[in-house]
Amino acid sequence: MSLVRLFSDFEGRIGLRTFWLGSIAVALTLLAIERTLPLLVDRHATITTIAFLKAFALFPWAALAAKRANDRGSTPLFGILLICAIVLPDHLRPLISIGWRPSLEAIATMAWVVAFIDLGLMPSAVHRSGVAAAPAGAKAAE
Repeated sequence: MSLVRLFSDFEGRIGLRTFWLGSIAVALTLLAIERTLPLLVDRHATITTIAFLKAFALFPWAALAAKRANDRGSTPLFGILLICAIVLPDHLRPLISIGWRPSLEAIATMAWVVAFIDLGLMPSAVHRSGVAAAPAGAKAAE
């Protein structure tokens, strides 16, 4: 699978190793940009650009999670919703009152734990074909 398809396509399946390597690649790229951008532009442009990049990083992570959820036997939408529940509360924090912030953090934490266990630790689901196996002692079809 090509890197472009890995980070931009929501169809297909990936294993644990590819999921972790892709997630680490996105995180390290985002971290490198966050560290080098303040050296290149002024503070206001840095804050705006980093906020945009964090929102943009949602797309490759969602693509990875969708493929991994599909590999686990779930719908790709499950992986996308988990990533959204992890990333979006941080972006919503300035827009809501302070009373709702602990709830958003709890939702993000629970989604992170579910994503870590289901997508990051569990093995691939075994997919069987739709044809039933012949019972023991049955004659072969001619």
